[in-house]
Amino acid sequence: MKRILFGLLAATALSFSAHAQEAKPALLFDLGGKFDKSFNEASFNGAEKFKTETGIEYVEFEISNDAQREQALRRFADDGRNPIVMAGFTWASYLEKVAPDYPDVKFTIIDMVVDKPNISSVVFKEHEGSYLVGVMAGLASQTKKVGFVGGMDIPLIRRFGCGYVGGAKAAGATEVFQNMTGDTPAAWNDPTKGGEITKTQIDQGADVVYAAAGGTGVGVLQAAADAGKLGIGVDSNQNGLQPGKVLTSMLKRVDVAVYNAFMDGKNGTFSGGIHDLGLKEGGVDYAMDDNNKDLVTPEMLAAVEKAKADIIAGTITVHDYMSDDSCPY
Repeated sequence: MKRILFGLLAATALSFSAHAQEAKPALLFDLGGKFDKSFNEASFNGAEKFKTETGIEYVEFEISNDAQREQALRRFADDGRNPIVMAGFTWASYLEKVAPDYPDVKFTIIDMVVDKPNISSVVFKEHEGSYLVGVMAGLASQTKKVGFVGGMDIPLIRRFGCGYVGGAKAAGATEVFQNMTGDTPAAWNDPTKGGEITKTQIDQGADVVYAAAGGTGVGVLQAAADAGKLGIGVDSNQNGLQPGKVLTSMLKRVDVAVYNAFMDGKNGTFSGGIHDLGLKEGGVDYAMDDNNKDLVTPEMLAAVEKAKADIIAGTITVHDYMSDDSCPY
């Protein structure tokens, strides 16, 4: 009997050990660096939350060029890493090539759809969150002229800009200046150029400027603050980068996407396909904290909350540039 009991205990221990070994997550960042104060850093925060709650370590990799992407994916897969999460749309073509070679590995890509059975594609309705910060910008603006500085000129970032224009004009803005930082990945990490574009928009009359540009946005917020104007952050809560000078931040819950992907890997609850997260799903929002509370009046807050409720209810439909590459506002 003792022999049977010890055998059962040993089998149980092996089972727990095998389960623990199954959770060997990996996170691959996009260009711009892990601590970009924006998109990459949000993904890092989600991974850190997972590690804190579960005690399970993860591995990470910061690429410095596109040539490293396929190699990094294969290295982690060969090392038995599972799940493997990629932050950024640029991983898509490499993942499409690699994933079929590792059918037992669960991959999650953020910001792009890759149709394979072992891939979970997490995308966001950035236009909905951008509409909300646009409403706040339009109400806060004294000149009724506001600005938008995008990073790399791609449809995804145009989607941010178009949603922002819609919200700003709905709240009384008469003009929205839009400029992109560049057309290569370097546009995500050029705070100097971001600051220069912001100064140009301010010279044209903008007194609120929204940055959707990764690490470049740090320069946008700095330039707005230096000129005594207001900035709007993106992806992560950037209100604290220039306290009292950042009106709000459009939250894109990349942290939640990474955390959920890691937890699904741990719990064996991975589900492939497309996961599209908007206001209704808690995937996007706007940030309020002690850094910006004095900038946002009760009337402004009420207007933004009404817009949020109307979008969730379907009373307001925010134009999606990714579905129709025009911006009707």
